[in-house]
Amino acid sequence: MGSPEKNENKGFFAAMTSGFSMFSNAMHRSVNGLLGYEGVEVINPEGGKEDAEEEAQRGRWKPEERDGYWKMMHKYIGSDVTSMVTLPVIIFEPMTMLQKMAELMEYSYLLDKADECEDPYMRLVYASSWAISVYFAYQRIWKPFNPILGETYEMVNHGGITFLAEQVSHHPPMSAGHAENEHFTYDVTSKLKTKFLGNSVDVYPVGRTRVTLKKDGVVLDLVPPPTKVNNLIFGRTWIDSPGEMIMTNLTTGDKVVLYFQPCGWFGAGRYEVDGYVYNSAEEPKILMTGKWNESMSYQPCDLEGEPLPDTELKEVWHVADVPPNDKFQYTHFAHKINSFDTAPKKLLASDSRLRPDRYALELGDLSKSGTEKSSLEEKQRAEKRTREAKGHNFTPRWFDITEEVTQTPWGDLEIYQYNGKYSEHRAAIDNSGSIDHVDNKEIEFNPWQYGNLSTE
Repeated sequence: MGSPEKNENKGFFAAMTSGFSMFSNAMHRSVNGLLGYEGVEVINPEGGKEDAEEEAQRGRWKPEERDGYWKMMHKYIGSDVTSMVTLPVIIFEPMTMLQKMAELMEYSYLLDKADECEDPYMRLVYASSWAISVYFAYQRIWKPFNPILGETYEMVNHGGITFLAEQVSHHPPMSAGHAENEHFTYDVTSKLKTKFLGNSVDVYPVGRTRVTLKKDGVVLDLVPPPTKVNNLIFGRTWIDSPGEMIMTNLTTGDKVVLYFQPCGWFGAGRYEVDGYVYNSAEEPKILMTGKWNESMSYQPCDLEGEPLPDTELKEVWHVADVPPNDKFQYTHFAHKINSFDTAPKKLLASDSRLRPDRYALELGDLSKSGTEKSSLEEKQRAEKRTREAKGHNFTPRWFDITEEVTQTPWGDLEIYQYNGKYSEHRAAIDNSGSIDHVDNKEIEFNPWQYGNLSTE
């Protein structure tokens, strides 16, 4: 890992388009030897001109399962499949999208450092490294469960943070989140947009992420790169996020632009991230380099992007130790997210931990997980029918929709805002003195707006 070469600096971001083109031309290989699957693109991140048919036979699926799911899925090519396809639990991990949102808090100490930092450019070094840190979790090949409308996830006992997320819309799927400690507040509205391409899917993060550093009131805005999930059915599934990540200090105009390199032949460039922190005049001040699955480092630079004399590359973030041979490639923090140890007393009944399908999968009971998943989906459809019959719209409990609509690189986004009611709710519970005997594990999952439909 080293700093970007000078001859690469000036054309660093201009090369992105040609980089995508080279990636596409070099890596996509059609499965022409498998009868009935002509044109299926299989990508081996570790190979060169390896035969695509050989790579296609690898992966998680048995041949008969693979063929069945291909017949089911190929009709959706070109579509947004975020919530229109019922998928088997074998491809899921025992976590929901709301919990995965919380994984961004694993290295929240970097935001604490950003808040304490006097140097405006080092603030962006810390904050952007925090934004990159979650990509280690994003490389997992299992799909998280789609949240039920009204589902929530709460987390406490981590760095003084209170984290809350809620599923605020089902069509389109949208989530809102809020986190806070003494150093920062974090607010996100997220609406994933996908494009199914047959053996891969492009994921576009139609969202708005804002971080406010409390010491000076600095507001940071984050635009992440898109993600591509390769080899969904044929071959070994793997994930890449080629493109730009931009974090802008809305208070000063400073920004950091980091380029996630696309994976090339034999894994060349895979995981690599390079870029600069710029001042408001768009002059480079600090270069950053590293790998999103390992670590990030920084070094002061001149106006040409060259390292300043008598300075050295310093590490700012390094991925935490990972449990060996973990089935789902979870970090210790990811296991903590699923644990009731991170849950407040008298957990909301709508919390993801309580989902029976998620919990059954965590215990390794795929049959029960599939049955429970189907049951929850049917209850969600039943509640929708009830809501429509009453002429009601769904109303989130902890977030309010605003009149603000923001533009993203992938479409417009309606903004939800944390309404503060959860803080009042939690304070009332904590002060009630009646929670000592509540066992969170005994709470029945209930995200329903009209009560628990399982009893109706």
